[in-house]
This record gives sequence, C-alpha cells and structure tokens, in this order.
Amino acid sequence: MKNTALTHIHESLGAKMVPFAGYNMPVQYEGVNAEHEIVRNGVGVFDVSHMGEFFLKGENALALIQKVTSNDASKLVDGKAQYSCLPNNEGGIVDDLIVYKIADNHYMLVVNASNIEKDWNWISSHNDLGVDMQNLSEGYSLLAIQGPKAAEAMQSLTSIDLTNMGYYTFQIGEFAGKSDVIVSATGYTGSGGFEIYFKNEDAEYIWNKVFEAGAAFGIKPIGLAARDTLRLEMGFCLYGNDINDTTSPLEAGLGWITKFDKEFTNSENLKKQKEAGVSRKLVGFEMVERGIPRHDYEIADADGNVVGIVTSGTQSPSMGIAIGMGYVPTALATPDSEIYIRIRNKDIKAKVVKMPFYKK
Repeated sequence: MKNTALTHIHESLGAKMVPFAGYNMPVQYEGVNAEHEIVRNGVGVFDVSHMGEFFLKGENALALIQKVTSNDASKLVDGKAQYSCLPNNEGGIVDDLIVYKIADNHYMLVVNASNIEKDWNWISSHNDLGVDMQNLSEGYSLLAIQGPKAAEAMQSLTSIDLTNMGYYTFQIGEFAGKSDVIVSATGYTGSGGFEIYFKNEDAEYIWNKVFEAGAAFGIKPIGLAARDTLRLEMGFCLYGNDINDTTSPLEAGLGWITKFDKEFTNSENLKKQKEAGVSRKLVGFEMVERGIPRHDYEIADADGNVVGIVTSGTQSPSMGIAIGMGYVPTALATPDSEIYIRIRNKDIKAKVVKMPFYKK
C-alpha cells in the first residue's frame, strides 16, 4: 500500500484510512454529511495526491494527444485545461482525464489513480511520434481546495488573482512561498475552488500554510467519501463505476467531449454509433419510494424485467433524498420515466431526472 506525502498528517488528525487505488487514503474525518456540507457552503481540502500526472513535450505532443483523446485539444491555449477521455478500440473508455496546455509543445495530462499504469502503457503504445513522455505521478502532490470560500481563503497565499480565474484555466506561479505551483480552477465537487499541484517535498509545508490561511474561514480536511457524494450530486462520472472499458462516451452522455472533426482512436466506429443512435444511456434518477440505490443494484421496468444496472447511488446530503445514476434502454432515458431499483429483492420505484441533481 502506497502512502501520499501527507498520509502521516491524516493519521494524526484521526482520519479513517482505507485502501484506494493502491494508496492508503483518508475516507472521512468527522463524518460524510458534515464534510459534504463544509464544501458546499464553505471550504474544505482533499488530499488527492494519488492522481497521476504525465508530462508530454515535443513538436508532436499535440498530435499524440489528438490521436488518443476524444476532445479537440487543438482548441487549447496556454493556461487552459480540457476534460477529455481516452477511447479504446472496442467502443469503451480507457480512462477520463484532464489535458492542460502549459505552452506550445508542452502539456500535462492528469489521470485517475487506479489507471496510471494502464493509461501510461496505452498512450506510450501510440507514441510513434517521438514525443518526450514523463510519468511524474510519484513526485507530485495534489490538493483540491474546494467550496465557495476557497478563493477568499487562499488569496493571501498567492499573487495569482483567484477570484477572477476562469473555470478550467490554470496558472503556474508562487503559492505559499513555493515556486512553480500549478494552481488550477478545476475540481470534482461543483462548488468551485482550486486544485494545486506541487512537489512532494513541499507537501507538509503547503498543507500547513493552507490551513493557517483558511482558519478564519472554517477550513477543514475532507475525505474521499464526501468527494463521492459531492460529485454524484453534480452527475459527474466516476471511472470504474459510471464509465469503464465497456461503456461508450456517447452512452455515458459524454458526446460533448467527443469531437468528430478530427480522427482519434476508434473515432470511425463511434461516429457510426452516433449516427445510428445508442441503445442505452446513462441517466440520473431520484427514488420515489423509500430506499437507497447502490452500485451494481439491478434496474427493472414496470413489468419487472431487468433492463439496466445502478452505477452510483447514495442518500444526497444536500437534498435529503436518495439519488443514483445508471444505464437504461434509450426508451426509458427521458426525464420522468418510471424505473424500479431492485433492493433486497423488492422493486422500489424511482424516476429519471435531469442532471445535475444539485442546483445551487
């Protein structure tokens, strides 16, 4: 089991630690609902140093990214980031990721912790273009400082104008007295904030500075359990649950990051799928009757036929209702469609709703 540079701090704070993607990670500190609430209304900090960082350099760096990702990275300008995915040859998804353009011929790809080796091997296998690739995942730490008070709480630590940073933009500069920190207006919570990338050797120092600066704003450390409830309320996909090697980006509602004005892995087949229409779709749903949907529960129609599977589900802390996501036939994918979640051999009524579930 790997540790992040901050594992000892989480343990000293009494966090409940669990194995996640090969790392020893904090799942909660004072409880999921309380931590969820802190991020929705104030500011909280996640240690997500288990994520992977690949750096691509060279005159063909963009060409390689265009070849392996579904979105159009040629649209990126320096200091802009883009959500994308790595399609496989069978119509599924190797991983979802964020592409950062640092400069011409210089990019950073941020990938899911559980897929670091898989993604590295996949991209490397397509690198017949002489692109200089570096996997620096082991050397970088990453904090997600999230919530509506994040900019105000962190502004004293940097000269970067946090309040006016556009969504999915980033700057590289000084943060908490350390240079070359990547400050990115991204996150996985839907409540605003930043993700900051820095070298492991600066991790403890930066963590302490972040908590000193945020003290007056009620800043708290947040575990992975609340990260999951926050992202689910926004309808954000989690790799391994809502998307995987067998789910097409078009089925998963990721048509907006699948651009057919360029060629990429399996683009021809995905284009045909788009033209023909998909047979199933990832939808959000709310429970009408009492029950909490969980990953892998069956979804049935009104006649009791199993038609799909729950990919994510929880009791929403912000709204106090049970919500979930799952794949259903296209005929049942329109809002207000009636579906049933099979919970302990009983079919419990739910209805399809438009995502995000949580609206500020």
